[in-house]
Amino acid sequence: MKVLVLGSGVIGIASAYYLARAGHEVEVVDRQDGPALETSFGNAGEVSPGYSAPWAGPGVPLKAIKWMLMQHSPLVIWPLLDPAMWRWGAMLLANCTERAYALNKSRMVPIAEYSRDCLKALRADTGITYDDRAQGTLQLFRTQKQLDGIGGDVAVLRQYGVPFEVLDRAGFVAVEPALKLTQHKFVGALRLPGDETGDCFLFTNRLAEMARAAGVRFRFGTPIAGIDRAGGRISGVRTAAGTLTADRYVVAAGSHSPQLLAPLGIRIPVYPVKGYSITVPITDTAAAPESTIMDETHKVAVTRLGDRIRVGGTAELAGYSLALREPRRATLEHVVTDLFPQGGDVSKATFWCGLRPMTPDGTPIVGPTPIDNLLLATGHGTLGWTMAAGTGRVIADIVSGRQPEIDITGLTMARYRGAWRG
Repeated sequence: MKVLVLGSGVIGIASAYYLARAGHEVEVVDRQDGPALETSFGNAGEVSPGYSAPWAGPGVPLKAIKWMLMQHSPLVIWPLLDPAMWRWGAMLLANCTERAYALNKSRMVPIAEYSRDCLKALRADTGITYDDRAQGTLQLFRTQKQLDGIGGDVAVLRQYGVPFEVLDRAGFVAVEPALKLTQHKFVGALRLPGDETGDCFLFTNRLAEMARAAGVRFRFGTPIAGIDRAGGRISGVRTAAGTLTADRYVVAAGSHSPQLLAPLGIRIPVYPVKGYSITVPITDTAAAPESTIMDETHKVAVTRLGDRIRVGGTAELAGYSLALREPRRATLEHVVTDLFPQGGDVSKATFWCGLRPMTPDGTPIVGPTPIDNLLLATGHGTLGWTMAAGTGRVIADIVSGRQPEIDITGLTMARYRGAWRG
C-alpha cells in the first residue's frame, strides 16, 4: 500500500519508518529542507512517560494568574483576535477538573509508556544512538505545598505500574550529585526512574536515514498547498511538486495540521503553544546534571545531552509567531544557573523556540478520521518526543489492518465530537 506522510518532524519520521518496516511504500513531504527543523529541533530532550500529564487540571486557572505575575513566568499570553485561541482556551478551562484530569492522564500515560518501550526495542534492533541516557527524571519541589500536591499524579502512576520514588534532599542529591550545592532551595523530589533523555533532532535525522534505507522517499523543500477530497476519500495532496497521490494519507504536520484539515471539514482543537530552549556547553561535567531535572515552580526542564545542557520550557500563547523574546531566555538562564551554577557557560548558549501542537485535554490525536483513507498523528504538545515511537507503531498497525497493541479509543478525534467547531 502506498502511504503519503505530511510532515517530517519526529512524529512523521517515526510513522514513515514503521510504515516502511511493515512493508508499505512510503513518501514523506515537508516544506523544510530536512527532518526535524521545526518543533522537533530544539526541545527539552525528555522522553518522560512518567511525567505525561495534561496541563489542564484542578487549580490551574488560579495558578495561571499567579504564574503570569512571576518575574520568571512559565506562562505568557499575548491576547490575539483569533477565535481559535479563545475556543481552545475555553476547552482547556473545561478540562480543569479532577475528573477530566484523571481521564486525560489515563489516556496519555499508556501511549507514553508504550512509546518508551518501542524506543527501547528500536535501539536494540538498530543500534541507533542520539546522546541518549536512561537515568530517569527528577521533579524538584521548592515548597512543601508542591510536594504535598502530588497525590493525584502518584495515584495514576500506581494505577499503571509506573515506577516512582519520593525523595528527600539526601535522596535527590544521591541521583543528581551536582545538586549538592543548591539542595537547600528544594524540599524534596519525585523521581521517575523509567524516563529517558536524548537529542530529538539527532534521533529524527538518524531514523530518517534508516527509513530511506528501507525505501522511504523524501520530498523536502516542498510546501503543501492543500488536500483534495473526492467523496469520502482523499484523492491527492497539492504541493509545489504537483499533486501527490497515495492509498492512505497521514497528517503529522504538528501545529499546522488544523490548517490542512479545515478545508476538508475536519476540525481538531490543536493550537500552537510556543516553547523556548537554550543549549549550553558544559564546562564542568561534575557540576552538570546527569539526566533530566524538572523545576516544578518554573516548569522548566534541564537535561544533559552529551557535552551540552538543554534547558527547555515556558508556554507562550502568541499564535504562530516565532519571535525570540529575551525575557524567555532570561527565565531559562535563571533556572539553569540557579540549579547548576557551575555546570555550563550560559554566555555561549544558543537560543531557540518552536510551536508545540497542543490539545486542550493534553492527549494527542492519533488514528482514523471520518475520511476513510486519512489518519492523524498530531496534537502531542510537549510530549511529541516521548510519544513518537509509539505513535509511529500505532499508525503502521492501523494502515496494515492490525489491531494496535494499546487501546486507542481515547486517542482519536472522535472524543471531540460535538465539542469543537473550528
